[in-house]
Amino acid sequence: MRAGLIFVMLGMAQPGAAQSLNTSESDSPVERVEMTAVGTEQGFADWLTGFRPRALEAGIAPGVLESALAVARYNPKIIERDRNQNEFSKTIWDYLDTAVSDDRVAHGKRALAQHGAILAQIEAEYGVDRHVIAAIWGLESAYGSFRGDIPTIEALATLADDARRAAFFEAELIAALKIIGNGDVSAQAMRGSWAGAMGHTQFMPTSWWAHAVDHDGDGRRDVWSDDPTDALASAAAYLRHWGWTSGALWGLEVRLPEGFDYDQTTERVKKPVADWAAMGVVPVTGGAALPDHGLASVLLPGGARGAAFLIFSNFQVIERYNTADAYVIAVGHLADRLRGGPAIQATWPRELRALSLAERKELQERLGAAGFDPKGVDGRIGPNTIAAVKAFQRVNGRVPDGYASVEVLQALR
Repeated sequence: MRAGLIFVMLGMAQPGAAQSLNTSESDSPVERVEMTAVGTEQGFADWLTGFRPRALEAGIAPGVLESALAVARYNPKIIERDRNQNEFSKTIWDYLDTAVSDDRVAHGKRALAQHGAILAQIEAEYGVDRHVIAAIWGLESAYGSFRGDIPTIEALATLADDARRAAFFEAELIAALKIIGNGDVSAQAMRGSWAGAMGHTQFMPTSWWAHAVDHDGDGRRDVWSDDPTDALASAAAYLRHWGWTSGALWGLEVRLPEGFDYDQTTERVKKPVADWAAMGVVPVTGGAALPDHGLASVLLPGGARGAAFLIFSNFQVIERYNTADAYVIAVGHLADRLRGGPAIQATWPRELRALSLAERKELQERLGAAGFDPKGVDGRIGPNTIAAVKAFQRVNGRVPDGYASVEVLQALR
């Protein structure tokens, strides 16, 4: 997601087939879709009848299947949670106020002190900054204090019965049943978010199979227990798999010069750091030169009146955990704060509110009607919509920062 508007989906990131772990019960931004249909207990029972032969064909042992499904119930609250996320829209500044609050920073520093030895060991083995791992831990489960208490099999079965993403959740359910069959956790102990995300760092079952590690050497990849060792190492393994550059920053807050070309502010525009420096981009701290960690982009998550960030390839690696810019910035900034860095220096345009889903769709419709094609009307403010907003702003003498604000919608009206 782009342009500073985030959507809090309680319990899950946007776990596409090739990316994403998951997100916390309270701090993970993500786009959502509208749905209305809700299932029934009888429909769920019928679905289970049809699912059993598919699970057996996938290699689930009959005993594991029957014992795990015996206690699974249709949970309408899960569907309700899945249906009603658009009302939780927030601007990036409202999101960061919670995600990187003073309390979360203080709690994180205590967690770092308590688990410093294991985090240092994980950093040495996987090459991923311990503060970034701690920040992910903080956002996903409040440093393990809220890992979710919903039975994972029940959550995934309820969602697999649902029409919205049935195939995806059925695949996750099969993966979860295989974890139980593998002996890493019992069905009773396999608990997590309403969307099936599990443990300290909120892995979906397929991500667990692909990336979880047994760091403590007890023969199990245990992300569920009170001991966070395997979960923290698994998060590091995940980021390393997606190309984490050891010793490099995710990004940093910068100051843009007067007259800056805001057409350059998009993740799609990548330049050598020397080029950005030549354009007058400087760290907000002043004096120091921009760090050089390869090609970089300038991001304006709150528009031209908010903070600006120079981001590097590690930003895109964190995006593999959750694709929302707000989440990535929160992880990176929380990591910086845990390291002793300052709060974000720039002010935000707090007088602006978030657009509702209906308003985002109207924005896209009006952009298209005015000749600025957003490539679809879905209420999602992605790169195509941002490009269309920029084009509209440019033609109408506005700063082309691409920020989809109430002001832009009013101008289109």
